[in-house]
Amino acid sequence: MTAVAEVAPEVGVRAACRALDVPPASFYRAQQPKADSAPRKVPPRALNNQERAEVLGVLHSERFVDKSPAETWATLLDEGKYLCSPRTMYRILEAHQEVRERRNQLRHPNYKKPQLLATAPNQVWSWDITKLRGPAKWTYFYLYVILDIFSRYTVGWMVAHRESAALAERLIDDTCAKQAIEPDQLVIHADRGPSMTSKTVAHLLADLGVTKSHSRPYTSNDNPFSESQFRTMKYRPEFPESFGCVQDARAFGNEFFHWCNFEHRHSGIGYLTPAAVHHGLAESITATRSLALQRAYAANPERFVKGQPVPPAVPSAVWINPPEKDADTVEDLQ
Repeated sequence: MTAVAEVAPEVGVRAACRALDVPPASFYRAQQPKADSAPRKVPPRALNNQERAEVLGVLHSERFVDKSPAETWATLLDEGKYLCSPRTMYRILEAHQEVRERRNQLRHPNYKKPQLLATAPNQVWSWDITKLRGPAKWTYFYLYVILDIFSRYTVGWMVAHRESAALAERLIDDTCAKQAIEPDQLVIHADRGPSMTSKTVAHLLADLGVTKSHSRPYTSNDNPFSESQFRTMKYRPEFPESFGCVQDARAFGNEFFHWCNFEHRHSGIGYLTPAAVHHGLAESITATRSLALQRAYAANPERFVKGQPVPPAVPSAVWINPPEKDADTVEDLQ
């Protein structure tokens, strides 16, 4: 607008607006003085302070305290009394911050973001359940999977006809026994599905000395490792549109989890297999890789423009929701 104002005296307002692609109406509106932000004047017809106090006293009275302004207005009118309109009653109540939703409203609790750290296998597990399409429409099988977040190793899984807290309890119990989990060693993280939050599973975890952790509602990022594994599974070329029977689903699970644990080089763990990291073989494999890279560099150093290569490192710490601001703490823990 300033440019238009500078050019307008020489070529005219319309020509200046046309040249600068500014609507003339916008230019004229910008030139008008802004209205004062003075408080609104009280209309002469408004109730005075004494009358407003009288209305508020009636609304606060035992007789009308539980009635709406419209009911109060109608009741008084039936008795030949008129204080003000129902809308004015609402204005008076609003001025005293007494207008609100009278029904009980659903209040969502402020769930704390889970922050879990694993520096070795069998410290933090993530588990979840996903549906597998069955042979007919609206039929499903349910795949339960328990995953170690440090090594990405699938420590336990099962396929069942239904989602059940009792089945989840059995899987967790068997997996803890197989991995020789000691009391106060493990945290198990899950979302807020019915099986995950059931009393059956909670009692089992308490008996085993395992700490339970849950995602915030409707926050899939709080359970990223299980979600990522399910995505990897369902995007595999051999993943079928549907399974003919539960035996087919279990056969697929045998093949997939063997590949996932013993063959898949996972980018999040330095392109090692989850089994290698879970069973403590990462250091020796990384040393073998390092020797191979040293020999390659010694033979042809000109091919490595960035200097001697090193193998990908295995993370020393894996987080679910790492601290965002306190980066020094993360480095210290690593």
